[in-house]
Amino acid sequence: MSRYEIAFSGQLVPGAQPELVKANMAKLFQADAQRIAQLFSGRRIVIKNNLDAAGAEKYRATLERAGARVEVVDMDALIEEVGLAPPPPIEPAPAPTAAPPAARPGRLQVAPRDEYMAAFSDVDAPDFDIAPVGSDLQDARPDAAAPQVDLSQFSLAPVGSDMGQAKPATPAAAPDTSHLKLQD
Repeated sequence: MSRYEIAFSGQLVPGAQPELVKANMAKLFQADAQRIAQLFSGRRIVIKNNLDAAGAEKYRATLERAGARVEVVDMDALIEEVGLAPPPPIEPAPAPTAAPPAARPGRLQVAPRDEYMAAFSDVDAPDFDIAPVGSDLQDARPDAAAPQVDLSQFSLAPVGSDMGQAKPATPAAAPDTSHLKLQD
C-alpha cells in the first residue's frame, strides 16, 4: 500500500486570484496571516504526509477548489542513487624548503604517534607553557587619566546654612472632642 504526501510551493490554479486563494487557504487550515504568508513564500512545504491514495486525492481536489496547485508525491517511490565520481588523484607536493622545526626556538615540535597525528607534524605553532602560581597573566594597562570636568559654575554654601533639607513636620493640632459624650 503506497503512502503519499501533499506538498505546496505557492503555485495557483490558472485564473485564480492570489488574495482569494490566500483567504480560502486561511479558512481551510484555520491559520493566521503569518502562517499563510509562509505557505506562499515559494518554498516547497509538505502540508500532509502518510496519506493513502484516496486521502491524497481528496486533499488535492479540496486544495484545487480553493485555488492552490499542490503536488502529490508517492513516498514509497524508489529514490535514484547517484554515483559520485572518484576524487582526482593527489599528486605529492614538493616538500617546502623552510627551516626545520628544530631550528626555530620557542616553537612547538610534534612527534606523530600515529597516522592521524602525522598530518599535524608540520604545523608551526607557538610552544605555550604554564605560568607559575601567582603570576599576573593579564597585560599591564596604563593608569586611566582623570577626566577634565569644569566645576566653575558651582559654589560652596557657608557652614551651617540650610541646604534645602526637608523641614521637620509640625505636629497637627488635636481635634476638639468636647462635644462628644459616651452613653451607658
